[in-house]
Amino acid sequence: MAKAQSLRVTYASGEKVIRGSGNIYADLGLPNADDVLARARLLETIQGIVTERKLTQTDVARRTGVKQPKISVLLGGDTRGFTAERLMRMLNALGQDVEIRIHPAPSNRSGRTLVRALTK
Repeated sequence: MAKAQSLRVTYASGEKVIRGSGNIYADLGLPNADDVLARARLLETIQGIVTERKLTQTDVARRTGVKQPKISVLLGGDTRGFTAERLMRMLNALGQDVEIRIHPAPSNRSGRTLVRALTK
């Protein structure tokens, strides 16, 4: 699990602000926060493709081999029951290349998992 590293800032007005770590799931202390964030980012990319191409849930189901009711749940934001690998296969079926890069983490933190969609 990614450990939240937050920064507390107090303004002259007395208002306190906590800057998050970049992973809301880690900030909330959820288990497997990196995996949850990765799946959320993969889903965000799938949702963007569906919107951009004006695909129906039936279209997505047909292209990915996932039953339409599960597509409905997924597009509603629920990634439970979908591994990151399964979401990557769905992206492949929707005509997307998925690239995984591995490199050393900086010495000041442990390794983490990131998902970033490239923009056009």
